[in-house]
Amino acid sequence: MKRVSNWLIFLFALNFTPFLCAELPSPQLHRIEPLGLNVGASAELSYLGADNEGTESLIFDHPGLKAEFVKEKTFKVTVANDVPPGTYDVRAVGKFGITNPRLFAVSRNLTDISEVEPNNTFDKAQLISVNSAVNGSSDGNNQDLFKVKLSAGQRVVIDCQSARLDTELDGTMVLFSADGRQLASNSDYIGRDPQIDFIASVEGEYIVELRDLTYRGGFPYRLIVTDKPIIENIFPRAIQAGQTVEMTIFGRNLGSESQPSAWKIGDNTLDMIRLAVTGSTNILTTGAYRFREHPTHHSVLPTAATCTLVGEQLSPLDANSQTIMISETPTSIEVEPNDTREQAMPITLPAIVSGRFDRERDLDWFTFETEEGGPHGFDVYCERIAGRADPYLTVIDEKGNSPGSLDDFGHRVASFDGHLRDPSGMLTLAPKTKYRLMVKDSYQRGGARYQYVLSVRKATPDFFASSIHFDNNMTGINIRQGGATYLDVIIHQKDGFNSPITITAENLPPGLHAAPLTITNDIRGTLVLWTDDNAELQTGNIQLFATGKRGDDTLRREVRNHTRVTNQVGCRPTRDLIVAIRDKAPYFLALAPEKVTVESGQKAEIKIQLNRLWPEFTGAVNYQPLNFPGPFQLGNGTLQPGQTDAVVSINVQQGTRAGDYTLAILGQAQIPFHKDPKATDKPNTLVSIPARPVTLTVIDPPKK
Repeated sequence: MKRVSNWLIFLFALNFTPFLCAELPSPQLHRIEPLGLNVGASAELSYLGADNEGTESLIFDHPGLKAEFVKEKTFKVTVANDVPPGTYDVRAVGKFGITNPRLFAVSRNLTDISEVEPNNTFDKAQLISVNSAVNGSSDGNNQDLFKVKLSAGQRVVIDCQSARLDTELDGTMVLFSADGRQLASNSDYIGRDPQIDFIASVEGEYIVELRDLTYRGGFPYRLIVTDKPIIENIFPRAIQAGQTVEMTIFGRNLGSESQPSAWKIGDNTLDMIRLAVTGSTNILTTGAYRFREHPTHHSVLPTAATCTLVGEQLSPLDANSQTIMISETPTSIEVEPNDTREQAMPITLPAIVSGRFDRERDLDWFTFETEEGGPHGFDVYCERIAGRADPYLTVIDEKGNSPGSLDDFGHRVASFDGHLRDPSGMLTLAPKTKYRLMVKDSYQRGGARYQYVLSVRKATPDFFASSIHFDNNMTGINIRQGGATYLDVIIHQKDGFNSPITITAENLPPGLHAAPLTITNDIRGTLVLWTDDNAELQTGNIQLFATGKRGDDTLRREVRNHTRVTNQVGCRPTRDLIVAIRDKAPYFLALAPEKVTVESGQKAEIKIQLNRLWPEFTGAVNYQPLNFPGPFQLGNGTLQPGQTDAVVSINVQQGTRAGDYTLAILGQAQIPFHKDPKATDKPNTLVSIPARPVTLTVIDPPKK
């Protein structure tokens, strides 16, 4: 996927009021309508948000999507014919910077239709045709009704795309016959989104009812009614890089070459067709995950579930995308029956096995023998590949002794949510010993949707790195000239990885800076971005990479970017990390020197330097440690009015592991501010700005 190209320059008048962090104007994009378009189509897009003054540009993460300013909060969006179907981030850019992204869907071979009110009763149901995409909005205390004519035997999928596209709609759908008989209903089929798979028994008109579960109004949706291919899932779900496998596609309306499968969901049989698929060879180098559709349907709440997945999405039959895992080692497929210990399927380590809970209460057993003893890594990929199970894993030896079991894992840190229902971790095994491994769904469910990938290996240390803007609210990453902001960086260590990890920012324009962030023996770090006083006002994409050592090997990994979806809960991946530079910050903090060496158990003295940039700001700045790792302590303090620096001491606990640690300090001050630069009354507003960081190199004390 192409990234936003080059740096887009936005020059503003000198009298624009400066701002910096979330306490000052913080541009937000709450909703967009419509939520999508067909390739080759154009439509006016309107949006709701906050602090969007002076917005004259929308930017997408694909160059084939263009936006032309029409009027305040309205743009004409055009989708080029060569844009691949999928989802794309759109952000608004204006006076106060860039907003958080919102998702925009691009489809092919559908007809775009706008919902027309009133359509709340059967007699006023809006007439639509098959292979339409209706862009609508939920009605408070009411429902939207659509009428569609079907032929006898025609199979259609009715798909409400809403939560998958960053809206808060909790949709529920009912399908009626023309005389009002309920024929089907659904909710929470794909995350919170409902979907109905229906085969018409007779020719006639059918009524689709769509509403929010609690009758809330104003939430956009994209309702698709289609008889084109819709994929339920694919199997296997893991491919070795560069290898070609026969992939079985399961779904609806898969074409004349498909045939009925052995699987049903509800009363309808899934079609199946087999295609040859080759695993990508460019994924493993940086430990990436490539997607055409943002992975927003893995849970009923927005999640960073794919932050520990190495893989990609496929779009067979040019239909909806499916996620697969890309493996360094050969893969295999579960073979039934393996429902008991005695029937355990033999596997050879390292093993990557695509499996499925075929029926309710299905237990999948595997057996293997170790060569070496010591830590072994185990993963069950299910939520990460959009499977529906909640797996649980346990291992026993031939005597019935268990070295352990594994269940949910993943970090929840501030606004980042990477916790998921997949087992992952290490167990210590004996050498030359036979073990049996059991995987089951915690709720004993089974069927076509309950797929997983099992990974068992001698522990191979590795890591995954993710970033998210520090703010718990939806917003973009905005930095004022001479100011700073920061990102949270979250580390998932795999198989006991315990070496320092260094985060670097690349593709920075002149005037924007980021010192390398070293995270040692921790899951979280703070990456500070700062600008020169005269940095050019601009908006554009930067990239983050994480580097660590595994023995003599250097591992370079992409940092996965994430964004908040609502102001309350949940985050999701983004393709791009976009930063906007705007007019002057009110003040700036720096730590000097930038590098300090200190023995564990001692104190490091550093100087906090304050530069007040707004003439009207002469007040105090309070400071405090910003997400310090556990072994380091710094007391809160204040730089008083007129004071420009202070010497502080960072305490380093006895026994702190030797190595580099990047530490940041957060400043907070009451700044006189008003959005209107001509206003005479400028109330104090809290402004938080991180200091340029310091790297502490901790060394062991001399041996006595």
